[in-house]
Amino acid sequence: MQFKTRSLRCLLALAAWAVAGPATAQTLGIFDGQSDVGSILHPGTGTFNPASTVYEVSGSGSNIWFGHDAFHMVWKKLKGDFILQARGRLIGKGVEEHRKFGWMVRNDLDSTAAMAAAVVHGSGLTSLQYRRQAGADVEEKKIDISAPDVIQLERKGNTFIMSVAHFGETYTTIQVDSLNLQEEVYVGLFVCAHNNNVLEKADFDNVRLIIPAGKDLVPYHDYLGSSIETMNVFSGVRKVQHTENRSLQAPNWMKDGKSLIYNADGLMYRMDLHTLRPVVIPTGPVNHNNNDHVLSFNGQMLGLSAASPDGKTNSVVYTVPVTGGTPRQITPTGPSYLHGWSPDGKWLVFTGQRNNEFDIYKVPSGGGTEIRLTNTPGLDDGSEYSPDGKYIYFNSVRSGSMQLWRMDADGSNQVEITRDGYNNWFAHISPDGKWIVCLSFDKDVRPDDHPFYKHVYLRMMPVTGGDLKVIAYLYGGQGSINTPSWSPDSKKIAFVSNSGEIK
Repeated sequence: MQFKTRSLRCLLALAAWAVAGPATAQTLGIFDGQSDVGSILHPGTGTFNPASTVYEVSGSGSNIWFGHDAFHMVWKKLKGDFILQARGRLIGKGVEEHRKFGWMVRNDLDSTAAMAAAVVHGSGLTSLQYRRQAGADVEEKKIDISAPDVIQLERKGNTFIMSVAHFGETYTTIQVDSLNLQEEVYVGLFVCAHNNNVLEKADFDNVRLIIPAGKDLVPYHDYLGSSIETMNVFSGVRKVQHTENRSLQAPNWMKDGKSLIYNADGLMYRMDLHTLRPVVIPTGPVNHNNNDHVLSFNGQMLGLSAASPDGKTNSVVYTVPVTGGTPRQITPTGPSYLHGWSPDGKWLVFTGQRNNEFDIYKVPSGGGTEIRLTNTPGLDDGSEYSPDGKYIYFNSVRSGSMQLWRMDADGSNQVEITRDGYNNWFAHISPDGKWIVCLSFDKDVRPDDHPFYKHVYLRMMPVTGGDLKVIAYLYGGQGSINTPSWSPDSKKIAFVSNSGEIK
């Protein structure tokens, strides 16, 4: 009997190794390993599909509760502060209503380890569970939302913050303080069946491990790394196209649908979405370009905002062929920040600082006299034409918070089109004229500011009006989506997310 028991254990161990042992970065995406934690009868699995960017995790285990846990986890070791993001769901009807999935942070892979977990149960119960020290009973804070699919867990020192939402809605948040986990911890996605006799499965997409800005980061001097992402605005599925450990900003989608244009370190780049190789667009002596650039509707010209070559003017407007060349200066003075090009190609609209006020102006695209379109106190910014040329959309603080506005192309009939508890920037209109995408900051950001490295939302609404729906939960802000970035078929957008280097 003893021999048979040992043989069975060996077979189970071999089976677990065959499934989980030789996993590589290719099979586990951004994670380094996977493990069954605790007493497990059926070995769990974790896989990553690069084409769909979906992780599938299966796990057995009796529970995550009291002094011992039992579950399956795909993991990576991280130090310091971090933000974990994913959208997930349990697959199938399941056996136990308290089967569970989510994010896990642990001191180690022992079943008794101190830990924090953002947990969604099969019953819909959602909670932040934590164990303060090894072997102690698990404690729990329930959150007033049932069965969310968007799950975020953030560490700030000894504080752990859980934020969850039904996709399309803003976050609901709870936190636990004074949870003294180690500096280096295991973080990952987990599944627990709540029944050691079965395996349960969950899949996850939009999975991100983010290192946020530290307290010592100096804005506009120090920068985090950047990922250029594309996303289907209707499914919410995101894909990282290109990542660098520097500040990449404001992708424009080219009219052939095959390339993106963006700025980095004062230069303009074009990146083919097939080869993913960036190529510098030559702009001659105009080599201090910022993230306010826009393509003409026919895709042949590129408008730039850049410091003048002599360094005397902070930002003036230029135009140049999309293939590059010597830019032509359009605005004689600055600061002038370009945001839109009229569909007929005749006008450029920009934010100009004149007489200590920021207003919307338009100017002939070949140069000429600028025309002031707004004249209220406070910041007006982000002007962009509708595809039919009838309207100009912009954002303004004139009502007390930053909201989206619309006016006729001649500047008349200025109407506020959003009004909620967020500061909304940069109304980008889809090429088919049906949708508006914008960037939304929370109330912790001053209405007239759009800084780097914040929790922000990308939100979308019909151009005819209605509520703004969240389509991306993002760590970013300045440079994420300053410019028109819709794909020509009006199905996708491009944007930038940020993270420090994971070491």
